[in-house]
Amino acid sequence: MLISQTAEYALRAMAGLATVPAGTPVRATDLSRATGVPPHYLAKVLRRLVLAGLLVSQKGQGGGFSLARSTDDISFLDILIAVDAFPDENRCAFGWDVCDEAHPCPLHGVWSHLDDVLRAWATTSTLTDVLNYSTARHQILIPTVTAPSSSDDSDDEA
Repeated sequence: MLISQTAEYALRAMAGLATVPAGTPVRATDLSRATGVPPHYLAKVLRRLVLAGLLVSQKGQGGGFSLARSTDDISFLDILIAVDAFPDENRCAFGWDVCDEAHPCPLHGVWSHLDDVLRAWATTSTLTDVLNYSTARHQILIPTVTAPSSSDDSDDEA
């Protein structure tokens, strides 16, 4: 796997939220169900995305999570950085303290190429791309919060 489980879950959650009308809050439990991300794991990922300014969280009845910016203004790199899932550019894949063009490790050339390709993909791919590539068959249906209910679901929201 090229990306961590946390990164995959963050991308799933953000892609799911991109499919609902802008500013419409989605409850964490509904997002978990729609994306297949375990609820407790999703809660941690969502908190990190809120702290990074990619999501807005509304507590209480009628609350939930929604994108903080437009889909074309949220790149995959933004999402991956928010959950600390993108490797440091200066990290040596072989574990050496010093690894660069002048002092390359055995993996330096191929690892640098992979890093460049992944970074380019993550930088140029946005949530709008998710919407553009989606078909009716691939779109997930997430119930959105439309009106406060009589029960108190505040722990389930944000």
